[in-house]
Amino acid sequence: MSRTTNSTTHNSTTHNSTTSGTTHGTKHSATAEAALAAAEADDFDQPGHAWPRHWPLLLLGAAVLPGVVLFGVGRWMEEPAVQAWRTVCLSITVQALPFLLLGTALSGAINAFVPARVFTRLLPSRPALAVPVAGAAGVVLPGCECASVPVAQSLIRRGVDPAAAFAFLLSAPAINPIVLTATAIAFPGSPAMVAARLLASLVTAAAMGWLWLWLGRAEWLKPVARHTGHRPGQSRWNEFRTGFQHDFLHAGGFLVVGAMAAATFNVLVPRTVLDTFADSPWLSVLFLAALAILLSVCSEADAFVAASLTGFSPTARLTFMVVGPMVDLKLIALQTGTFGRAFAVRFSAATVVVAILCSALIGAVLL
Repeated sequence: MSRTTNSTTHNSTTHNSTTSGTTHGTKHSATAEAALAAAEADDFDQPGHAWPRHWPLLLLGAAVLPGVVLFGVGRWMEEPAVQAWRTVCLSITVQALPFLLLGTALSGAINAFVPARVFTRLLPSRPALAVPVAGAAGVVLPGCECASVPVAQSLIRRGVDPAAAFAFLLSAPAINPIVLTATAIAFPGSPAMVAARLLASLVTAAAMGWLWLWLGRAEWLKPVARHTGHRPGQSRWNEFRTGFQHDFLHAGGFLVVGAMAAATFNVLVPRTVLDTFADSPWLSVLFLAALAILLSVCSEADAFVAASLTGFSPTARLTFMVVGPMVDLKLIALQTGTFGRAFAVRFSAATVVVAILCSALIGAVLL
């Protein structure tokens, strides 16, 4: 009887303890939830979660400021100097774009559909005779100067003498039908300018080829193994599309940059500075030769840039059109990557000198 009573008492005590613990846990949980809710309320009341004090002014500024900027730019665009810049830039770009489009399309077609052996079969076996023939053969590559570098490298890899390949590299961007037609349109009523450009470019290309035969060294030339032309097993139409897209976008970017630079040059450079160079026959020739190197305008568009430089003599503008397709910043980079820096430095420097001399002599006779 005593054991039963003690057991009952013990069970009752245990139950009370459990109930008390449960009640205490419930109260603790409720207290924690209340504290968490209070903390969230405090966080919500912090300034970071509230609207900024000056939010109406910020909203008004966001609505008005773009309009003020656009209005200011619009008024600035109406300035005579900016209008002149815009007119020159757009006119150069619009006039040159069709020729750039046609030239890169034909260049892509030749690269995809004309076998490389066609070029080697047309050249004489003697290097001295192959140089002028290769220079004249540049007419079959109606593309910009960017396309001539990989083609020349491909000719060397297929056994063509480097001197003939270099003559082709220099003449192709300057004497092809697209460039000559663009020159005739840029200089209407002046067939002498077209003839002078053709002759000066051919003489420069041949002279550089013969100069390489005389002074060139094999250690200066480090061809890089690259592929040009059709790849066996590949779709010719895909190669044409890829080549055309690459050449057009690449040359088009330089066209726009060149047009902007020419427009800036025409608008910002004071007339007194131009007169300083334009009034001197030799200074004007040297100045436009340097400008052609810096502007890096595509050969299919440089005639329109040269035509816009009306303050300079015809011989100086001829020099601009002869030097530009043969030596500019992008060509120096392409030649360095393809043939090596030792070649690019020497060849580019010699080409500038020969091109200036040929342009000055032929310009003095024909222009």
